[in-house]
Amino acid sequence: MSEQHRIEDVATLERLYGTPTETSIAKEVDHVHPVYRPFIEKAPFFVLATSGPDGLDASPRGDEPGFVVVEDDKTLLIPDRRGNNRIDSLRNILLDPRVALLFLVPGVGETLRVNGRATLSVDPALLARFAVGGKEPRSVMVVAVETVFFQCSRALVRSHLWDASRQLPRSALPSGGTILGTLSAGKVGGAEYDAALPARVAATLY
Repeated sequence: MSEQHRIEDVATLERLYGTPTETSIAKEVDHVHPVYRPFIEKAPFFVLATSGPDGLDASPRGDEPGFVVVEDDKTLLIPDRRGNNRIDSLRNILLDPRVALLFLVPGVGETLRVNGRATLSVDPALLARFAVGGKEPRSVMVVAVETVFFQCSRALVRSHLWDASRQLPRSALPSGGTILGTLSAGKVGGAEYDAALPARVAATLY
């Protein structure tokens, strides 16, 4: 990339893109407005972005719709379900509480963006509220909401994300076992990993 074509200041960026439209400003509020609440309650999936001293992290989070609870218009409650125990996002939150959430609802073009600050709780009463099949989450993330706004559908329209005819078969990409085997020089992963994966996932969802 040529140095003369690099954007290095906000003024240049704003001249290039222009000012936000009135609608871009009007859609942002500092709480979960009733018109935004359904986007959270109907979403089975969101992406959690965090920041810490070791860098940034974007983590997928998913469960049955309603798994993110709108406790009130300034508070979200999110159970931390079983994962790979890297806890990258949670480590970041302990050092930098700022979080950004992007909610997606299958079939809906608009997404919902929520920014705020998170704390982690192991309050027994709170954990019990999110138990599934008698299994409680390890912790619950409490998000103090600061800004909420919807994102228009252009990105999802361009990507054809919800178009079933555009879906790839899983075999079109390397399997988890193949990736692990390749990166570890055969120490972990492989065909046995792939064969055992469906049962392992089913047994460890919660």
